[in-house]
Amino acid sequence: MSRYDVIVIGEIMVELYCDEELADGATLRLGFSGDALNAAAAAAAAGARTAVLTAVGKDEVGDAIIRRVEELGIEPALIRREPRSNGAYLVHGDLTGHRQFSYWRNGSAASTLDVADVMPLPDTGAVVLSGITAALSDTAEQAVLAAAQAAHAAGAAVIYDPNYRPKLTTAARARKVLAAVAPYCTLITPSCPGDAEPLLDTNSPTSAAAAVLAYGARSVAITAGAEEVLIDGAPGVVRLPVPKTPNAVDATGAGDVLTGTTAARLSLGDPLIEAIRLGVGAAALSVTGRGGTGHIPTLAQTTAAAPPLPH
Repeated sequence: MSRYDVIVIGEIMVELYCDEELADGATLRLGFSGDALNAAAAAAAAGARTAVLTAVGKDEVGDAIIRRVEELGIEPALIRREPRSNGAYLVHGDLTGHRQFSYWRNGSAASTLDVADVMPLPDTGAVVLSGITAALSDTAEQAVLAAAQAAHAAGAAVIYDPNYRPKLTTAARARKVLAAVAPYCTLITPSCPGDAEPLLDTNSPTSAAAAVLAYGARSVAITAGAEEVLIDGAPGVVRLPVPKTPNAVDATGAGDVLTGTTAARLSLGDPLIEAIRLGVGAAALSVTGRGGTGHIPTLAQTTAAAPPLPH
């Protein structure tokens, strides 16, 4: 098998988007999203040969998901078909990026992910993992840990987004996964306060960064909404402002876009700070579209929007 630049492991979900009051007869827009698809789409747009490793239903919805994967420039070869339903969620437009979605994902196709899906790990320059993937099932958690270990051993970059969702897992279990994965990670990207408060006992980006590094990660990028991204670790401390986006409509998936773009640029040889800088630019532009993949910017657009490096 030829080499991938980026492999994203996780669940692709059916997205039901509603921008009016929830009531009988409300209009819903059907789409496909989930942190794995959002990150993979961003990685592909940033120039990386990208695959998403997941399982989707062996049904018409699964067929539509694979068509969408291909439309986004993602390679579908690592998608397994499973005779189960696909996970789904309902979301309103959200400019904070912190709204909790309504999920239907128990027993979903992607919850069957296990170590056999990721081992042996295909040749790749970077692997993107998340706390959401680990929370799908016991076997999915084991797959996340196995992938992190295998990628690290092979010299690939490992990027982990804790992406804590209290409707999927407990803070205690999410902390345990974070601690187990961290020593293999090139970069961890927690949000503050969304991830930092429940998992790291702090609402301070500086303290959150120190806590993640204490777990053994090489570097950390703390996202603080529309304010800034604090980077700490191997490159030292850097603060990147988040560009203002006047026509923003929905922050759903912005953190995933940052993670996917950063993974792509790392795999393609950019230094860590430059990769994250481009990730910040892509995330800032992504909020102009509705839903997780409503707007995935091109690399040229991302480069133009990325904040300048501090002197």
